[in-house]
Amino acid sequence: MAEHGEAAAVPRSWLFVPGDSERKLAKGAASEADALIVDLEDSVAPANLPAARKLAAEFLAAGARPRIWVRVNALASGLALADLAAVLPAGPDGIVLPKADSAADVLVLGHYLSALEVAAGRAEGVTKIVVVATETPAALFTLGSYATAGARLAALTWGAEDLAACLGAASNRVEGGGYEFTFQLARSLCLAGAAAAGVAPIDTVFTDFRDPAGLAREARAARRAGFVGKLAIHPDQVGPINDAFTPDTAEIAHAARVVAAFAADPGAGVVAIDGRMIDMPHLKQARRILAARRDPA
Repeated sequence: MAEHGEAAAVPRSWLFVPGDSERKLAKGAASEADALIVDLEDSVAPANLPAARKLAAEFLAAGARPRIWVRVNALASGLALADLAAVLPAGPDGIVLPKADSAADVLVLGHYLSALEVAAGRAEGVTKIVVVATETPAALFTLGSYATAGARLAALTWGAEDLAACLGAASNRVEGGGYEFTFQLARSLCLAGAAAAGVAPIDTVFTDFRDPAGLAREARAARRAGFVGKLAIHPDQVGPINDAFTPDTAEIAHAARVVAAFAADPGAGVVAIDGRMIDMPHLKQARRILAARRDPA
């Protein structure tokens, strides 16, 4: 697999949209989000789920966006297979799997997808998977397992809200706004698990959609740590997220100089730029920065 961050196609912003709201689906489609996640799980009441499945399938079939994913219900809920059967024929780019315990859940989901793809006349394996990988206590012990999850796995993200509920935590944050240690651990393990699996690490939601400054700080910190995108719960969060995960002009210029210096001396393991010694890890990071740049709209 390619190393995370090297593919320009990785979305920066992943906007959740409730699958049972035609108005919110339309608003999401009009946003600048790189990817939409049509939600059939937490934002949909159980009584509305049949209607949400139908509406999600219609939204997918309309082709309103180039990248549309669907978050289904957890495998353990008994609802996921019906979710998949409703939306797979309409051709989502991928499935977001919540409350996974390990890579074994990805393999089970992959078997479901293969059967449904064949039944729908789609190419087997075309539907990718993003896993919300830290929503259960058991999941914290298995983040390394995703290296065996197979080619469908596209990204790992993490969840702090469901994990807090499972742990009985009154809050997942400390005074001052930072994450409590257990949730910092979940975040770090998700990042390391994604890197080990060679897939994109995506940071979790920032729940206060009325605090764009706080969102921007958290998104920039996530990018510094190695994440390549972030989940969003409101269209107003898309802009700050896209900005945070887009390299600026100075970064791109420096990265281009690093790549050019090694290209000019292919046998070198180390080159000098502005009095600094630049080696292979710097070259790798420079390539990631250039891959993450975006053409002006």
